[in-house]
Amino acid sequence: MQRLNNITSRKLAYTEHRIHALLSARWSPVAFSDEMVEAEKIRTLLEAARWAASSYNEQPWHFIIATKDNPVEFENLLSCLAEGNQEWAKNAPVLMLSIAKLYFERNGAENRHAFHDVGAASAQMTIQATAEGLFIHQMAGFDVDKARKIYDIPDGYAPVAAMALGYLGDSTNLSEKLQQREYAERDRKSLENFVFSGKWNQVSPIL
Repeated sequence: MQRLNNITSRKLAYTEHRIHALLSARWSPVAFSDEMVEAEKIRTLLEAARWAASSYNEQPWHFIIATKDNPVEFENLLSCLAEGNQEWAKNAPVLMLSIAKLYFERNGAENRHAFHDVGAASAQMTIQATAEGLFIHQMAGFDVDKARKIYDIPDGYAPVAAMALGYLGDSTNLSEKLQQREYAERDRKSLENFVFSGKWNQVSPIL
C-alpha cells in the first residue's frame, strides 16, 4: 500500500495534471476488511454528503444504510445487489443505497438534476471516506424493483446506486478474478476526449 500522510491506498492515480491527494487516493476496492466502521465516522460521511450543492438547494438525496451488526438488515440490502457484486460486497461492514427525489418540493415540477445532485452528494461522501481512511465502492449492479419493494420506496423517488463502505481488506481472500480486478492498472480518458470549445468534439485550446 502507498501512504500519503494519513491516506492509505493500494492504487494511487498517476495524473496528467496536479490534483488533491485525496482525489488521487480515492478508488473502488473489492477487498474489504470485516472491521466495523465507527458510527461517528459514518455520521461524518453523511454530513459531508449533506453539504453537497444541489439545484435550488433541494437536497434530493436519501440514503438507506445497513450494517453487519444488524444481520437481517444487512442481508436485505445485500440481496438487492447483482450476484457478481454480492460475491465481494458481503465482506464489507456497511452497505448503502442512494435514493433520488425526482420532483421539486418548491413547485412539484420534475427535477431533471436529481440524479446529478445525488451523485454530487455521493462524491463528497467518497472523498470524506478517503480522508477518514475508508473506501466506498459504488455499484450500478443492483435490482431496482427489489429495492423498491423491500424498502417500500414511494412513487416520485428512484434508487440510484448501491454502495459498499469499509476499510481495505486482504485481497488474497478474493477469487483470482477479483484479485486481478483489485490490482488492475487504473486508467482514465485524456482531457482531450471530453473537454471541448466552440463546437462538439473540438478540443478546447485551454488544454
